[in-house]
Amino acid sequence: MDFLKDRRTLMAIAGGAVALLAGVGIAALMVNKGSDEQRPPPPASQGGLVVETNARDDGKLDPAKPLRCFVAGQYVGEMTLAECANRNGVATGALDVGIDEAGNLAAADQAGTMLTPLPPSPEPVTAGVAPPGAVVPAPAAPPSAPAGSCWRYADGGWRKLPNELTLNACVQSLFGGRCERPGGATYGRWMSQTLRLVPGKVEVSGDNRSFRLLAEQAANCSIESVG
Repeated sequence: MDFLKDRRTLMAIAGGAVALLAGVGIAALMVNKGSDEQRPPPPASQGGLVVETNARDDGKLDPAKPLRCFVAGQYVGEMTLAECANRNGVATGALDVGIDEAGNLAAADQAGTMLTPLPPSPEPVTAGVAPPGAVVPAPAAPPSAPAGSCWRYADGGWRKLPNELTLNACVQSLFGGRCERPGGATYGRWMSQTLRLVPGKVEVSGDNRSFRLLAEQAANCSIESVG
């Protein structure tokens, strides 16, 4: 009986040793497997550095803010309006300040660089009361087409035409009989829209940035009727 008891004890000890060795082997296998796997690269190495820039210029001209400056049609860097005028050898007011072909606020002398001039300042709206005894004319019949202020851009500034005109009359007054050279542009305004004459056509823009076709121009520089 003592022999059997000793035999059972030996078998229990042997079984425990086998189980312990098996656990150590499984743990070693898992450690080796984990070391063989490659760790994923950090997020910064995958996506790179992300830099947020400011929104596009809101169109307000700040004399202290750098603009894209052009001299003799060549881009010379960003600088203030006064510095750009000095590089062009002209007064600040003589610079053509507007939007360049990339949509950025820019400044240049009249040297072939196509810039969309900034629109003229809106006219103040005034209201008055007729003095006593004054003859108040009867309101005129509404025209078949709306009429509004018409502006011509020349010599670095805006000049308003004397009378309010329809869109077609404004286009004809500004550009009729005038052909633009390749690469050049002539600008005008009708109410809140910018007009632009380029070779072979007249274009219009409501935001002073994106232009669309308004009228075709014939070889003799005449412009088809608008509206």
